[in-house]
Amino acid sequence: MIRLFYFIIHQNHLFIPIEVKRKKISKVLIANRGEIACRVIKTAKSMGIKTVAVYSSADQGSMHVEMADEAYYIGEAPSRDSYLRGDKILDIANYCGAQAIHPGYGFLSENADFAELCESQGIVFIGPPASAIRDMGLKSTSKQIMADAGVPIIEGYHGEDQADAKLKDEASRIGYPVMLKAVCGGGGKGMRIVMNEGEFDQALESARRESLKSFNDDKMIVEKYIEEPRHVEVQVFADQHGNAVYLSERDCSVQRRHQKIIEEAPAPGLSESIRHEIGAAAVRAAKAVNYVGAGTVEFIMDKHKKFFFMEMNTRLQVEHPVTELVTNTDLVEWQLQVASGKELPLLQGDIEPYGHAAEARIYAEDPNNNFLPGAGPLRHLKFPLNSDSVRIDTGVTQGDNVSVHYDPMIAKLIVWGEDRESALRKLVYSLNECHVVGLNTNLRFLTDLASHPEFIAGNVHTGFIQEHENSLFESTKSVLSCDQSALACLSLLLFEQKDGLLRDMFISQDLYSPWNSTSGLRFNTLYSKSVTLMDGESEMNFLVTYNRDGSYSIKLSDTLEMEVAGKIFDAEDDDTIFINAVVNGVKHTASVVRYNDCLHIFTADDSFKVQVPLPKFVTMQQDSAITGAGTVAPMTGAIIKVLVENGQKVEAGDVLMLIEAMKMEHKIVSPRSATVKTVLFQEGDSVEKDQSLIIFEESEDNE
Repeated sequence: MIRLFYFIIHQNHLFIPIEVKRKKISKVLIANRGEIACRVIKTAKSMGIKTVAVYSSADQGSMHVEMADEAYYIGEAPSRDSYLRGDKILDIANYCGAQAIHPGYGFLSENADFAELCESQGIVFIGPPASAIRDMGLKSTSKQIMADAGVPIIEGYHGEDQADAKLKDEASRIGYPVMLKAVCGGGGKGMRIVMNEGEFDQALESARRESLKSFNDDKMIVEKYIEEPRHVEVQVFADQHGNAVYLSERDCSVQRRHQKIIEEAPAPGLSESIRHEIGAAAVRAAKAVNYVGAGTVEFIMDKHKKFFFMEMNTRLQVEHPVTELVTNTDLVEWQLQVASGKELPLLQGDIEPYGHAAEARIYAEDPNNNFLPGAGPLRHLKFPLNSDSVRIDTGVTQGDNVSVHYDPMIAKLIVWGEDRESALRKLVYSLNECHVVGLNTNLRFLTDLASHPEFIAGNVHTGFIQEHENSLFESTKSVLSCDQSALACLSLLLFEQKDGLLRDMFISQDLYSPWNSTSGLRFNTLYSKSVTLMDGESEMNFLVTYNRDGSYSIKLSDTLEMEVAGKIFDAEDDDTIFINAVVNGVKHTASVVRYNDCLHIFTADDSFKVQVPLPKFVTMQQDSAITGAGTVAPMTGAIIKVLVENGQKVEAGDVLMLIEAMKMEHKIVSPRSATVKTVLFQEGDSVEKDQSLIIFEESEDNE
């Protein structure tokens, strides 16, 4: 390793020595999983650098394991037993001869102790110095550093006195509404908005508990909450030679649960002077802590476009691809070059962003149930093809499982256009080309969000979803159109035809036997039958008549009659077909996936599903299995707090338990006034989805 020393001028004009460490990196270990691990592996391989993956028991057959040149098992599925085991990861790096470790984001990426441990063992940590991670990781410390560097900050309390009463007094002094934030926080963890004094105690308790579990620290800061704020962040990059640049800014305002779902670059509606000001402030922030590598300086921007430092993420961000597309750069390549001691590939005057990029995060979650995350198999998975203007970053393939132990993001869809209008149009089109079956996703919600008139107009802020809740969720509750209903009915008929043909061919062993036909042909009359499908809670009753030319006359609910024809032109497997259809003279192309008792139908501009009702004898058996009224787990997770006991009376809406799952805390509330008969689980217990948690006493109405 060659060590050189450079000097850079700090904000206060003192000369600070910077040690330049040049080391050839020919093999890198990626201490992460999922799409970011795949992302790093792809770039490393393009640079001729060998890659090493690590994996937990849940990720044994995952994409990043298959892509890497080498892979090593590090522990059981919970991250504390695997991806957070820095000691095991370093042992593997030393064993396999990796000169560097790329932490990705999350897990160990902002762990200063791990960065120091890498340094002590002669392994390059692809990230900033440990001192920068510490300075920027503590919100109270970072705010003071930013103030000294001339970066605007929000009024708040960042003191050492962490007594509940002190924090509450400071909140009153600052004036409600206030924001509680974990000192060591990030990603929305340990963060609560408190609108008035009456909400403070419960919000503080919840924020402390979440922060302790996420960061092993429950210290809080209190800040003035800016109403209708925008979240604008700046990608910065610095090398070991004193160079630092910003590469455009990003708008990440549209969020749920304080976590981003759509990001774009550049931020809409900013003047060039503001872009320069916020970029220069971000560079000052980076230089103030002798930063090296990729980082993101996050700002809150008010209605008047005044911006205030919020925090600095000392790592690569999930949304870094939008910056790559508008600057035509590979930020992972920059990371690897800077980590090996090279200078930045471009200086500030060389960076000229062009066009507009947007990213949508595709999650396994249910937007209609407070975005409750889910876990389970990806029965069917299809994405648009990668091109110069459309990119998919993912770590899963069809057949994989979304694990309850990790973040439920399935993929990131990133698009580029010459301007914002064309980029958003391409985003909506490409979202409709994403097909996921097996568990709930936010795809429909993302499509509605990206095509919302106010979003297109650029009127974004962190409360956008709440402000437009009615219009954003309206389409998810709407009934199917007549054409969609006919297409659903036709899909069922074509599946029946396909299944019947295969069955009869198997029995008769004669491909051309006329008895294999399932066309419903009758010599003296036209065959008709009734078909029932469910559109959510709405029942759709069809009368289907088989015409002699192979088409169908379909009458819906005894009122509307449609002429429908169609055929299967391809099939992926027994439960996935591709069909051409004509409904009342209008042509349609669709892919249809059959999973459990539902048909999932994807067209060029929409997707929907219908349920095929189960036979009555099956539903009677299911009903008989339900024992007693109570509460059930909305998903697999761990009980972190039990708030009731046997014999206790509760009211509708009372919080009964807290469950932690998918890195989130969920409240289990009472659906009605009742008396608790049996609490089935205690703190620390693990539960499965739909498992009974609490049983109530039978009410008099049921006796």
